[in-house]
Amino acid sequence: MTLRIRGVVKAAQKAQDSLNNGISSQEVAAFKAFVTSSLEEIEQLCDRGRMTPEQLPSRSRLAYSFLKGIDLDNLPVLESCIASPKKAPIPLKNIKVRQRSILQQLSYLAASSTPKTGSFQKLLDSLTHAVAEIENICLQQQATPADLSSSSGSIYVWMKFLSDRSHLQLHLQATRSTRQIAQAVSRKHCQELGNVTVEVTYQAGLYKYRRQGNVATLTISEGFIHANGEVLTALVTDALLGKSQERSRLVKDFANSPEYSQVLLELDSFACENRDKAQGKCYDLEELFDRLNREYFASSLVKPRLSWTRLNTYRKFGYYHPAKDRVAISSTLDDARIPQFVAEFVLYHELLHKYHGAKMVNGRRMVHTREFRLDEQQFKFYQEASRWLEKLAWNQSQVFELEQWL
Repeated sequence: MTLRIRGVVKAAQKAQDSLNNGISSQEVAAFKAFVTSSLEEIEQLCDRGRMTPEQLPSRSRLAYSFLKGIDLDNLPVLESCIASPKKAPIPLKNIKVRQRSILQQLSYLAASSTPKTGSFQKLLDSLTHAVAEIENICLQQQATPADLSSSSGSIYVWMKFLSDRSHLQLHLQATRSTRQIAQAVSRKHCQELGNVTVEVTYQAGLYKYRRQGNVATLTISEGFIHANGEVLTALVTDALLGKSQERSRLVKDFANSPEYSQVLLELDSFACENRDKAQGKCYDLEELFDRLNREYFASSLVKPRLSWTRLNTYRKFGYYHPAKDRVAISSTLDDARIPQFVAEFVLYHELLHKYHGAKMVNGRRMVHTREFRLDEQQFKFYQEASRWLEKLAWNQSQVFELEQWL
């Protein structure tokens, strides 16, 4: 017999929201009591049912594990962080109409296995023009794209990302592959569907599926542009036919991968491009850079542009963009519960990319060369930081899995 406990997932979601937003000193005692009482209630109910929390259904078990894993002695108290003044967000008129127009052009190009060069260039020019227009609007208001409203900012970042030729090519390839898979799956299993439109964009969540009558739209995250056919097939099949444990695990494993996080970090770097906020809530990247530069580079390294990302990531915690000479560090590490040496190590790793650059080895572009790895191990807390990051990646993957259920 399976014991179902109502409210467990909601309790975990409430706790997660509080941790993400920060807890005021006045709320610490209440938060601790809430977590403790929730755990006690779950354990008592399990005891009555003659089972352990590990035997609960997957959603409840995952929520219990999340609550159990909260370190109540090291909570993110707001007073320990630096609050920064906020400007009123800037909304952009008709930006969603502009995005819809670009999505239609992308869909048209993806429908052809050999799109005309002129059509590709026309779309690239359209994206470049739209980005420049948005940046000019911000300039006229003495602001930057970092000051855009959430929805306008996300669309701007997406268009900025696609205005790079190589990103646009990858985007089209992923759209084309997903479209072909969707058509094959619908022909075999959903013959009543007239058409499945596929869109790839910057969004919260992995994918969305909408169906009205015999018309369906599948929208997937930009993070999947590096996904292989097996992952895309699992995603499409889950969306069209319903989730299976094996397919969902394949999709989630890729969403936890460095390849997926790399795209999200690069997208986020465009949001930070005109902001370059090195001062985080808890750690200042300028100070960390100065210390690392003195200790490991003999103060010879020219300071890149430094910024914390606007999003948390699960596997990849930093990104160096050589063309822009910018280092972006995941906000996951800007947390009083994370030791400073962990954030320092990730920044040091990205600075090594700047220092060593890329090398061609047997015709392949290599960034993690033997010299790179040897220098990386010179970090005085290398072992401790590596263990922390492994633990953090595992914990974040549990949070990520919980979020997919909520």
